[in-house]
Amino acid sequence: MIRVLVVDDEALIRTGFQRILDAADGIEVVGAVSGGQALRTVRETRPDVVLLDIRMPDVDGLTVLSDIRRLPEPPVVAMLTTFDMDEYVETALRSGAAGFLLKDTDPEALPPAVQSLARGGTVLSPKVTRTVVDGYLNAGAQERPAKALERLTEREREVLVLIAEGLSNTDIAARLHLSTGTVKDHVSAILTKLEVSGRVQAALLAQQAGLLAEGTG
Repeated sequence: MIRVLVVDDEALIRTGFQRILDAADGIEVVGAVSGGQALRTVRETRPDVVLLDIRMPDVDGLTVLSDIRRLPEPPVVAMLTTFDMDEYVETALRSGAAGFLLKDTDPEALPPAVQSLARGGTVLSPKVTRTVVDGYLNAGAQERPAKALERLTEREREVLVLIAEGLSNTDIAARLHLSTGTVKDHVSAILTKLEVSGRVQAALLAQQAGLLAEGTG
């Protein structure tokens, strides 16, 4: 059973997400709270996944994210955002966010997204990706993404495509018929070669470079 905590300042959003997730097999919503209650509720309920509003009036979502990530065994955190919140993405990425979901995400897509997060995958709503990729990567990258990808081996490019599709190391290992340890080594090499600090940044770079359109060849 995947334990989920929903954190949002709007009761309507909290209730909607809770109803959708509670109706899904294998998912239990252990709390739906505002930002000021988030950290205490995480400690009390020990969720596997937290869906966290990136900006709330009572407490900054990015501050909550940082506080959660400092816990001894922090849950996976994905940020809930609206279409115009891309200015906060870089900070969220560097603070350890595992993905971004629009608040108007298709209800049918929400349970699979939570399941992917619980398995260690990344989640990037397509609209969010298109909005943030230029502003985040173009502002920070020293070279074009396609140039950066030239550093990768063919196998590493295959692994990067699957990272960008949101697969966890275990899922990638099964897809490519590799051991999980080998996949971990590939992921580490990819992050080093691309000079990014996490899977979400690598996924965004792959998106911008058009690697998903190419597939694994």
